[in-house]
Amino acid sequence: MAAYGLLGAVLVGCGEGAEPPAPRAKPGATASRTPPPAPGGTPSAPGAPAAPKPGAAPAGVPVLKPGPDGLTPVYTRGAARSARGAEKVVALTFDADMTADQGPRAAGGERFDNPELIATLRRLKVDATIFMTGRWAEEYPDQAGSIGRDPRFEIANHSYSHYAFATPCYGLPTVAAPDMAADVRRAFESFRDAGAVNVVPYFRFPGGCYDDTARHALAPARVTAVQWDVVGGDAFAKDPDAVAEQVLSGVRPGSLVVLHCTRSAAPATERAIRRIVPELRARGYRFVKVSELMRAG
Repeated sequence: MAAYGLLGAVLVGCGEGAEPPAPRAKPGATASRTPPPAPGGTPSAPGAPAAPKPGAAPAGVPVLKPGPDGLTPVYTRGAARSARGAEKVVALTFDADMTADQGPRAAGGERFDNPELIATLRRLKVDATIFMTGRWAEEYPDQAGSIGRDPRFEIANHSYSHYAFATPCYGLPTVAAPDMAADVRRAFESFRDAGAVNVVPYFRFPGGCYDDTARHALAPARVTAVQWDVVGGDAFAKDPDAVAEQVLSGVRPGSLVVLHCTRSAAPATERAIRRIVPELRARGYRFVKVSELMRAG
């Protein structure tokens, strides 16, 4: 697993206005410190889309088979091939981060959403995958529903709480192993309650931190974990050109890029996208969702 660097875990897990810590190696211990809120969820309103059954992929959505002993499978990048060789496709993914305990910060005016980014992706006609926390969907249900009904996007699961599934993980509180699958299910319920339809059974570990204990604990949720091979470096970045350069220098055919949809802690992302998209298209790249990247590979 790649080190998460200046990424989504530290966006919302390190306290008020904290700068991200130095990158750490892949964690190897079981998370067990602070459990998330009790699993559950508000019943959906009459006529709301049914919650996706974990592991029951919509028709045509590919998933990976479980690993040995039922371990949750982990997908990092594509290997898309065309008749002429490597196909120039790239998947842009955006983590919509918000921890379970950040309601007071949102109530005080901090914005964990980024509607300008979503509008720019629509204007530029970019397909993308949004890895959303359930808490984000609860804070911004209209946006979550709109994203989840737009055929350009698919919503994947980034946990309900954005607490870590392994430790150490950038100072994030942790989910106890017995609660991990329930935390993921609760996020799916939040997407359903917001009216999202285009929901896929993919999951991104908060902070990118995981170990075999987490993969075992998550198995009942029947999701495919999705990591990345290109770090956007947009967390706390103020220079959109620096973010764009980091993405542009790292993308290869089949790459999976991680960026963020969190305005307060990733303020340069939307401006970076305005440069990234036309430059990659000029190089012959086509933008795809993770489901298409996985299918092509």
